[in-house]
Amino acid sequence: MPQSTPPRRPSASRPPRHAGAITDVAGIEVGHDTDARRPTGCTVVLARDGAVAGVDVRGAAPGTRETDLLEPTHLIEKVHAIVLAGGSAWGLDAASGAARRLEEEGVGMPIPGVGRLPLVPAAVLFDLLVGDARIRPDAAAGYRACAAASARRPAEGSVGAGTGATVGKLFGMARAMKGGVGTASVTAGGVTVGALIACNAFGDVVDPQTGRVAAGVRTADGRRLLDARRALLRGMVPAPLLAGANTTIGVVATDAAITKAQAHRLAVAAHDGLARSINPVHTMSDGDTLFTLATGRAASPGMLVLSTLAAEAVARATVRAVRAAQTLVTAEGLRLPCAAEFAP
Repeated sequence: MPQSTPPRRPSASRPPRHAGAITDVAGIEVGHDTDARRPTGCTVVLARDGAVAGVDVRGAAPGTRETDLLEPTHLIEKVHAIVLAGGSAWGLDAASGAARRLEEEGVGMPIPGVGRLPLVPAAVLFDLLVGDARIRPDAAAGYRACAAASARRPAEGSVGAGTGATVGKLFGMARAMKGGVGTASVTAGGVTVGALIACNAFGDVVDPQTGRVAAGVRTADGRRLLDARRALLRGMVPAPLLAGANTTIGVVATDAAITKAQAHRLAVAAHDGLARSINPVHTMSDGDTLFTLATGRAASPGMLVLSTLAAEAVARATVRAVRAAQTLVTAEGLRLPCAAEFAP
């Protein structure tokens, strides 16, 4: 049955406490840049000393940079930052700015006789349907996000790469809700695994702990959560939507010492967290991409433990992304309510 809880008026969104953060992983920093001219922005996850990295792209409409160098058989072992940005393919320019800032700080792979080369893979999400699409993250935004990075707990919700994010667009933007950025961490077996997720999903975000939809498609009157999975199973036909106008992207980090091949497998396992918390997920209209970073400061408890922690951290961070988001009303009159308005 569709959920029937009417919306309430929140004073502020209240994500669950004690969920941890990706910055609980030693050696990881996060910085956001949020563009006040339009809801968009970018987020940088730093590993200044370098981290063994992997990636897994599951969505069918990805926008990425330098993911090929993360293939386990390729030369490069470590990267220095991951950039997540709005703005679709234009937002990939933010990675250039982050790389410039890191070069100025002397961070990067040493190139004899040349200097240091920062390695900064990136992924973007599509937020161009919210506000003026001519405004999107650029190199200056990536530079600012990198300059703002710290090991403190990062802000969540409608900031950075999640500023213009939306969820639940199966039946049109008029019935969608606000997405955002969320983070969480889990510690077990002597290691910590953290995740930072920018959720801009085509489908609903579901809390795995309760099985209830936290944010997503609303009913035609906008007052209740429809439950997209049940609606599709009943035969409802999704509305036409610009291809690729979605995407959930994120970074999973751990202090465990793992190989590049294991980092790739950890990214694969981390997508289980998206499958638990987004429905439908990995669609033809999403470019869902997860990166992994391993700082190698702790002994690995084995891939079974790490994979379990990664999927859990991703699921929690995804739910936090919508629960921390704030309601948005655009200049064009589009109203995107936040999850807190529908919380029981």
